[in-house]
This record gives sequence, structure tokens and C-alpha cells, in this order.
Amino acid sequence: MAPFTSARTTGKRVLCLAFFALFCASPLSVNGAVPALPAKDQPALSIHGSNTVGAKLAPMLIAGLFEAQGLQSIKIASTRENEQRISAVDSKTGRTLYALVAAHGTGTGFAGLGDGSADLAAASRPIKDSEYDSLASLGDLRSAQSEQIIAIDGLAIIVHPNNRIASLSVAQVASLFAGEIRNWRELGGDDLAVELHARDDQSGTYDTFKELVLGTQDKKLASSALRYESNDQLSQTVIGRPGAIGFVGLASVGSAKALAIADGNSQPMFPSTALVATEDYPLSRRLFLYAKPAAQSDWTRAYLDFTHSAAGQAIVEKAGYVAQAITAIKLPAQPDMPQLYQDLANDARRLTVNFRFDEGSARLDNKAQRDIGRLIDYLQRADKQMNAAVLVGFGDARGDSARTELLSKLRAMAVRRELARGGILVKDINGLGDQLPVASDTPSGRVKNRRVEVWVY
Repeated sequence: MAPFTSARTTGKRVLCLAFFALFCASPLSVNGAVPALPAKDQPALSIHGSNTVGAKLAPMLIAGLFEAQGLQSIKIASTRENEQRISAVDSKTGRTLYALVAAHGTGTGFAGLGDGSADLAAASRPIKDSEYDSLASLGDLRSAQSEQIIAIDGLAIIVHPNNRIASLSVAQVASLFAGEIRNWRELGGDDLAVELHARDDQSGTYDTFKELVLGTQDKKLASSALRYESNDQLSQTVIGRPGAIGFVGLASVGSAKALAIADGNSQPMFPSTALVATEDYPLSRRLFLYAKPAAQSDWTRAYLDFTHSAAGQAIVEKAGYVAQAITAIKLPAQPDMPQLYQDLANDARRLTVNFRFDEGSARLDNKAQRDIGRLIDYLQRADKQMNAAVLVGFGDARGDSARTELLSKLRAMAVRRELARGGILVKDINGLGDQLPVASDTPSGRVKNRRVEVWVY
């Protein structure tokens, strides 16, 4: 079986086409204007929040923006633990301007937006309902103007390089971190006590781990786990402890051993670039910046535009994360695939972009809206505007399989309509319902299973 897939059954039934009142919000355009210099002694930009985003990626993107604006003598310097100052000189005026990044955890980013100390909240998880409600006075923080997906990350489960275990299920990982599995021999490994290493409570990485691992198995982190503010610090500790296991962002795996992870009926998957890019890897996640929807400074808008540009996404890749660039990959056909999928695997290539949707609908989410533009650009550059792309929709396993199949086709139709607006004529659309799940039947797993894949001939 291909690493993207495993099989389920499907059916047919009529579903109200009201789901098709759904298309909105085109991707934000890039503003090429040069921002004015900030007031003297004031930062051009202040970013608070996720250590995953703020430790390396956010400062690198600021430096890239400063360079793109023609500034000189660019420097990134630590001012205190997990805080950095990025400075540059404007050659026309001789003035030094700077930006600040404080990476103390995702929750602190939303607090910074609320009290006005931050222009942007960096987050390694989506905004929580409680945060959304408390910041309602700022506007709709889930709108496309506010919520910006800047990169894809894989939450890697890491162990000592000499650990004989190669793969685990999400359930096994949860049992390990809950303290229920205390020795590696219980999983077929060496006779070594399990040592738990986890991010701290302010971390979006920990929030993601709670949601995707502990929460799906109704478990809590064992009190014996050592806690860390930094991904890199955790990874370095695991490398030196034979019985250790921890979780970090993809960019912090370093010399540790990353395990393949299976969720539900999916095959074990390593956090490879392709599997993370499509978000099929069970512990893949999005990295976010949140801005005030209606009160963004020129520097805030310039930073967001630069982050989404080709130059910005190249920095995302350089920082060790997965850029939102589209490439074509060849998948091997497997006998347990549906015939349609086998034919695609034999004759076409899959693109490393998946379109995902709001729950119970065919409405494109914020990332999907932006990915439409990226896909149109890719197909135009590859000279595949006419009858070269095939769209395959999928759904989650809840409820009646016929309804799921029809909704999965409606999702493919939603993508086709958006592509048509950009001059792309799709060769074919298909709805495979709840077949080929990439995740378990849980709230977060169902989000991953509701997708449209893109294949090209």
C-alpha cells in the first residue's frame, strides 16, 4: 500500500446541493509598496508567540524582508532567552530600525495581540475558541485577513538513535507519554526504562501533541515527564538518553531518530517532506501568524506578503520546515487501492497540495483559498492548463457512506470551480467518499480525511 493510503468502502445517495453556496474569499494580493520607516525608537514589527515559529523562522523572515526592502547591515541578536532583535540600517537616512520576536509559547502571542504589545501572534496551532472569544473586539481572527498559514510542520516523535523501535501507532505514543508503558521491551525494544520529554504548557507544540495524540486516546501527560520551553533543547537531551522519547517540530529533529507513525487505518508514515506537505502524515500541523484583521500596519502587511512570496517560502524551507510550494511526486500502485486510484498511480503524478474544508461543507478553508492561486500558477508554468489535472475528493467516515461520497465529489467540484476562474480546465473529478483515510475517526483525523487531492498527467 502507498504511504498515503489505506482502503474503506463507499455507497451512493442523493444529497441536497445546498452545500454549493460556498465559494468566497480569493487569496490576498501581494502589496509591493515599501513601508515607511517606523517612529524613532519604535520597532517596525513585534511578534510574540510560538517557539516553533519564533526561535528561527520568524527572525529569518524578518531579515529576508529587510533585505528585500534594500536595508543593509542586517543582524539577528538574542536579547534574552527565546527573545531576539533583528536590526538593519536604512542607507538613505542612516537610521537603524529593528523588529522584536519573543518566542515564549503560542498562548503568549494571543495575549500580545490583546494587550497591543504584538503586531502578530505566532502560533503552532489554530486559535482556541476561548482566545477567539476574548479577542472578539479586534475583529474576526479566523478570517482570511487575520489567519495566515505560513508553513507546514511535522510533529516528530523522536528517540535515541540506537533505539530499535522504528514505528508506533498514535495509541502507543499516547500510552507511552501517559506513563502506561514503562519499558521499551513492552514494545519489542531493549530492556530500557522509558524516559519522557515534553514541551511546556505555554507551547503550541504541546497543545498540538495534546490534541493529536493524548486527546484522541483520552489520556493525560504523566507527571514524570521533563518539560522544555525549547524544541532544540528537548531534542539535544533525547540524543543523550538511550531510553528517552520526546516530541518536537520537524526542524528540531537533529541527530535524534524520528519514528514512523500510524493513525487508525493508515500505514505508518515518517515525517517526510511530501507527507507533511500534503498533511497526510498523522502528526502534521500548520504554522500560523495571526494579525488584527482591520488594523494592520504597513510593516505587518509587508511581512505577511513577503512570507507568502516565493522568496519567503524559500526561507521557510531553509529554516527546516515544509514550504507551501507545489511539486509532483510518483506514487506506486498497490492492489488494495480502488481501481481509479491504481490507474492514477500508474499513469499520473500526485501534486503535493491537498485542499481541505470547513466541517460538514465544501467551503475551502483559509489555506485552501491561498493554495488555489499557487496551483493555478504551477499548472500554468507546467503548461497543464487544459485537461491535464484530475481532482479526487474524500470525506470522513461519519454517517452514511453515500452522503459522504457525494459530499466528497462536491468538494472536488468546489476546487474545479475555483480553478476555472483562473483559466484552468480540469480533465476529470471524482469522489471516493470515506475510502483511503489518512487519519483516524477523531475530530482532528476527520479534518485530515476531508480533502481533495490533485493529480496531473
